[in-house]
Amino acid sequence: MIGTDLSILIPEIVLAIYAMVGLIGAVYTSKDGMASTLTYATAALFVVMAFYTGVTAEGTRIAFGGMFIDDGFARFAKITILLSAAAILLVSHDYMEKSDLLRFEYPMLITLATVGMMMMVSAGDLMALYMGLELQSLSLYVIASLRRDSVRSTEAGLKYFILGALSSGLLLYGASLVYGFAGTTLFSGIIEAATGGEASLGLLFGLAFLIAGMAFKVSAAPFHMWTPDVYEGSPTPVTAFFATAPKVAAMALFARVVHDAFGGVVGDWQQIVAFLAVFSMFLGAIAAIGQTDIKRLMAYSSISHMGFALMGLSAGTEQGVTAMLIYMAIYVTMNIGTFAFILSMEKDGRHVTEISSLNSFASKEPLKALAILVLMFSLAGVPPLVGFFGKYAVLLAAVDAGLVWLAVAGVIASVIGAFYYLRIVYFMYFGADEDGLDGQMGMAPWVGLMASAAIMLFGVINLFGVDGLAEAAAATLVR
Repeated sequence: MIGTDLSILIPEIVLAIYAMVGLIGAVYTSKDGMASTLTYATAALFVVMAFYTGVTAEGTRIAFGGMFIDDGFARFAKITILLSAAAILLVSHDYMEKSDLLRFEYPMLITLATVGMMMMVSAGDLMALYMGLELQSLSLYVIASLRRDSVRSTEAGLKYFILGALSSGLLLYGASLVYGFAGTTLFSGIIEAATGGEASLGLLFGLAFLIAGMAFKVSAAPFHMWTPDVYEGSPTPVTAFFATAPKVAAMALFARVVHDAFGGVVGDWQQIVAFLAVFSMFLGAIAAIGQTDIKRLMAYSSISHMGFALMGLSAGTEQGVTAMLIYMAIYVTMNIGTFAFILSMEKDGRHVTEISSLNSFASKEPLKALAILVLMFSLAGVPPLVGFFGKYAVLLAAVDAGLVWLAVAGVIASVIGAFYYLRIVYFMYFGADEDGLDGQMGMAPWVGLMASAAIMLFGVINLFGVDGLAEAAAATLVR
């Protein structure tokens, strides 16, 4: 029996063993020499595990009495997490090496965080959920303050740790309430406790605290307060990682909890999630307008985009989950390309993040500027780029679920948010003619930027089949 259970967790076990062996191996060998090798090896292993996860799909498999669920939904999220983590490791390697930040701990902590994320999306129990969440969070607290000689990086790590501890407390309190009123921590048991579409008041209070804790992890307003400072203060490769894989994991966990554990009382959590969606969309869209640092701008951009993803989730339907998965896959792809460029922003031999440094960039690097233009337009949801179809999917899901007011709010927020994306394009093409960026982009970031832009252009044909895969994944969650 235990052998069958362990066979379901092969990707997680392989990555965990690899991280522990890598840490021990680096300690007893040349640490500096191992860092680069471990980075490339980790990225390669992530790709292999993503392929393994995809080809070994066998319906829904349950391990450890329902605590771990391996279904189509979990596999879709895991593949997205693994591929995005691999991409970030590759595009950030040159930056880490040049900034003297490439230490062996970095890829190992990324690996442990990824194991936690994979545990989160497969959690079928509140204890498994918390174990995956904390494994991810503890690793991210450390890499946020990876630049030990920087006050900003240390501040970012400390803020993330303190506020993360607060969110964990909220989530644990909610879990204790749910356990107290449902009599079990298994999602399958919790959903049975809400019989006849009704849940006890205590169970609903527990759900509210759980949602608050998870909203922090997806940086949804009003639980977003850590995001701008942590994005700005962390080393740029770490910021790029924060903006991709952990967002997918947190959003997938959100969907898993509300549908697997509270799917029988959709009406009780739908309005809460819809409120988080509206608040996030508008706060992200409005607050980003005055930003002068591109990393802070991307922080508010992520808050707004998580609002759109939550809009799909708030529909409470299979169509809504499908739209959310499509949106997250597109969002991660756009962010990989955008941060590949941000990582290469240099002026006079130092890394810069001021938006004004993009002045007249198009006259010097027309191809790169065109790629950034495509990504900015896609982030803004301008048709016919792929980003438009992501927003269209969540808007349609909201309308079909009777949440027309939410869809209208989403359209308004999208129009407001378009301003700061177009502002970046304006600086590149019509900015003042002055000395701007002069750094050279490495091969991996260049490929990441161009590939992401190409996907945004040519994905309009059939979304590369992601919509069909998302639909199949959502069908395994919403039953």
